[in-house]
Amino acid sequence: MTENTGQPKYQQVADELRRAIRAGTYPVGGELPSTAKLTQAYEVSTTVVRAAIRELRDEGLVIGQPGKAVYVTAEPASPRMAANDIEGRLEQLSATVHTALRDLDARMTALEAHTNLNRG
Repeated sequence: MTENTGQPKYQQVADELRRAIRAGTYPVGGELPSTAKLTQAYEVSTTVVRAAIRELRDEGLVIGQPGKAVYVTAEPASPRMAANDIEGRLEQLSATVHTALRDLDARMTALEAHTNLNRG
């Protein structure tokens, strides 16, 4: 890996592995190549590969079995899908806030009416 993206090499490797998982090169339930093979493929150190795998593990995408292999447990969300999820969540929150404000307005109106009746 000779790209100079300004991003740490382990993140570049993790990004490449995410793309490969998303593309089905390494399907859920399948194994990632060994550390040695990844080191050769990406032309990086073992430390870089391990850091990339750790990042994927922290995201819940892979799980390591000591003495065996690293298995893919989930596909990463596509960047587009993640943006859609955020938009959907924001729409839900907006609707919830608007409903709460309408309810509060109705309650305040009722309270003011009740208060005015008691005064008069």
